[in-house]
Amino acid sequence: MIDETVDRLSRFRVEAASRGLPPAEVEEWIRVTLPAVYMAEGGDGPLVARVGGDPMLPHGVPKPSDAFVASVDLAALPPGATTLPLPADGHLLFFSGTDVHGAEGQAPDAVLYVPAGTPTTPSPLGHSWREPYRPRELRTAWCQSSAKMPESFAIDRWGDFPEEEQFELADELGDTWARVGGYRPSWALQIGGHPVSPQNDPVHYARDGEAGRSGRGGAGHGEGADDWALLATWRCGDDVTELDSGVAHWVIRHGDLGNRRFDRVHRYVEMA
Repeated sequence: MIDETVDRLSRFRVEAASRGLPPAEVEEWIRVTLPAVYMAEGGDGPLVARVGGDPMLPHGVPKPSDAFVASVDLAALPPGATTLPLPADGHLLFFSGTDVHGAEGQAPDAVLYVPAGTPTTPSPLGHSWREPYRPRELRTAWCQSSAKMPESFAIDRWGDFPEEEQFELADELGDTWARVGGYRPSWALQIGGHPVSPQNDPVHYARDGEAGRSGRGGAGHGEGADDWALLATWRCGDDVTELDSGVAHWVIRHGDLGNRRFDRVHRYVEMA
């Protein structure tokens, strides 16, 4: 664990103690944090990701049905920066529209993995319904512990219907975590970790949907529920004027990611 993370956890414990928060819940909050990589514009580091413009697609690959969002150079991510079984190199390409009603659930062509050394060419997608997103380079990247959203923490900790006091405790833990977070640039793209969403948790969406289809019901706390993970989040920002604080999430099972089954990705688009 890097020194910065250790320092943040120490400050979190001190701040939580000053607020009288239960030590057991403080430690549980810490236990379920996940490492993530965040990327932003600016800086003079290596090119970690490219957002917008036309995608670089392999020859003969069918063109995805939605607009190109970003391409991430997996070799540029620090080793062990996430808990995801990502390929060590190559590029992950993400695609998404902006329809909050038509972009939920499994999206077979929303993520494309291009192995290193694969010949590619700029490939305009030609969607008549939108111009490509604004091209930009992300050269600022950092690793940081990612906490669950308070509501997600409460549901995972205390079941489908937490008491009001439990929701309030989760909110207080979230406020304490944010207070000791320190300054970071406004990131555009996140890989791994827990989602930050203006509405609902996309990981819960995916696992709950599967639980319903299998007849288990509930919030997916049964066997395999923890296999779902956030693959990436894109903060649309000013690139998507039709969404207020819009975000797009891509969610996948660890097993499918390890087997490179990106056709099983789920995608969710939301706004504030």
